[in-house]
Amino acid sequence: MNTITIVSLMSDVHHTFYQGVAEYLARRTGLAMAFVTDRPWKERERMLDGGLAQVAFICGLPYAQRSGWLDLLAAPVLRGARYGDRPVYFSDVVVRRDSSFTSFLDLRGATWAYNEPDSWSGCVALRAHIAARGETRNYCGRIVESGAHLRSLQMILDGAIDAAAIDSTVLELELARRPELAAQIRIVDTIGPNTLPPAVARREVSEAIKQQISDTLLQMHEDPAGAAILAAGMAARFTAIHDADYDDIRCKAQLAERVLFDI
Repeated sequence: MNTITIVSLMSDVHHTFYQGVAEYLARRTGLAMAFVTDRPWKERERMLDGGLAQVAFICGLPYAQRSGWLDLLAAPVLRGARYGDRPVYFSDVVVRRDSSFTSFLDLRGATWAYNEPDSWSGCVALRAHIAARGETRNYCGRIVESGAHLRSLQMILDGAIDAAAIDSTVLELELARRPELAAQIRIVDTIGPNTLPPAVARREVSEAIKQQISDTLLQMHEDPAGAAILAAGMAARFTAIHDADYDDIRCKAQLAERVLFDI
């Protein structure tokens, strides 16, 4: 393998962070690596599925669906008390601050947006949350696919929808970039925690290369240059992760099958 191609299948708000991580990996390992920046999200996913990309940063649910041929490398641990120094994250249920909604119970019959059908934090976790409450698809009113977490957030601000489940890491990065948003939105419920999206490699990548990448990620926080990249992405470090850690997502994904969003 001459060059290791790396793709991010995460929200665009994470792009700079994962590009920084990929560039750091190339510098520290000395391996020839290329981080794909010029192709749409779905094409990057097809690159991973087709073997044109060998390493990826991927949502937990797509990993769980592909765990037969993907190997885990590491997962980030986020800064912030609610993450408890664990590789977990949440889905924050967001509404406009000037709306009348103050809890999840208020949202019966509301208009919702989800980002992508296969997104854990933006779609499937919400469906599982509704099912766990003994509710059905009818709990929601109109449901639309926005295409991205930030698009769902903008639709809330525009009044086009009432609510959406937003990846807590996306929301926190966007609030850091646009602090004025805090006065315009309200979090009325939080779903989770669930295991964070991991870094993965296709199984045919040599064990030596996978170990080298994994070790570099796990030690990244010990290097000032690596720590600065992590801090910019609101991460404290990378940690070891195991396939069983995603059983929470697998179980809840089965529960979510009781509530389908006409997708």
